[in-house]
Amino acid sequence: MSADLDQRVAAYLDLHALTPGVQRTVLLTGDASDRRYVRVLLRGRPSIVLSVHAGPIDYATAPFVRVAELFAAMPVPIPALLHHDDALGILAQQDLGDVTLQAHLGGASSTERAARYREAVGLIVRIQQRGAALASAAYPPFGVAFDHEKLTWELEFFVRHFLLAYRGAVPEEPIREALRAEWAAIVDELAGDPRVLCHRDYHSRNLMWHDGILHVIDFQDARMGPDTYDLVSLLRDSYVDLPDAAVDDLIDYYYALSRGTAATPEAGAEFRRRFDLMALQRNLKALGTFGYQTTTRGNPVYMQYVPRTLTYVKRTLHRDPRFGRLAELLGGLVDELRYNSGPS
Repeated sequence: MSADLDQRVAAYLDLHALTPGVQRTVLLTGDASDRRYVRVLLRGRPSIVLSVHAGPIDYATAPFVRVAELFAAMPVPIPALLHHDDALGILAQQDLGDVTLQAHLGGASSTERAARYREAVGLIVRIQQRGAALASAAYPPFGVAFDHEKLTWELEFFVRHFLLAYRGAVPEEPIREALRAEWAAIVDELAGDPRVLCHRDYHSRNLMWHDGILHVIDFQDARMGPDTYDLVSLLRDSYVDLPDAAVDDLIDYYYALSRGTAATPEAGAEFRRRFDLMALQRNLKALGTFGYQTTTRGNPVYMQYVPRTLTYVKRTLHRDPRFGRLAELLGGLVDELRYNSGPS
């Protein structure tokens, strides 16, 4: 750990009279944020995890804390919040271990995989339905949304950090203008979809397998958004491959669970059309994030997830004729997205 991180953690452990019981501390692999995570192994009691922020925090208004209160009221399984210190910028929480959904299912049977993904889909529905019942201005997520501005910003983020910075593409202005027109069409439709409470980053690494059930983490950016958003995050996950048949089954399961009835052929086709549109937008944003982490943050670990995400984008682009113009534009800038290149 860095000297500053060591000093802050040591001060925090002293402040909460934990130092005498510490066996050791372990710096955990972080996420794409500027937070650091430290596991503290304690003698004779459960370990804890310290979330160390870049600077001081205000616990009373911190998004993570407020969303934790909301999710606990649903209830959705989350790590318990234990104690904190605003000046040190540290929040201590229950240690859920290291087994993500991705890791748990690495060698699991098809039956176990199906059960756990259905459990994950069930939590999405609970967040949406209980979120609607608990909606209040007292909770920050109900005051922010995936609106025109946010969705457009994410697509332009893909242009800046993946196309230009990561791939070195130099689209001429007519191409940029054509892309903006495509973004506008996508955003107009998504912004008009049924709006529900969304976790915002609901994938296999933000679901922890602990004590025989899934727990949800990394929920501080929850906000209102399209009803397909979290389902897309789970089923078009840049970190895992799901067979098409499993994806179709889980989409049907979500629809039946959220609506209380199986989809008619027409309703199912319409929902799948909306799912694919959301998948396209989110996967493009993910590529922007991977490009940003690599070129701006100097963190190349995300490069390995680019090929799978490009495959998702390509399949979606060529699944529906309405994406024909966008497929042509992106195929001219990214070799893997050309119609006759790579997996389809």
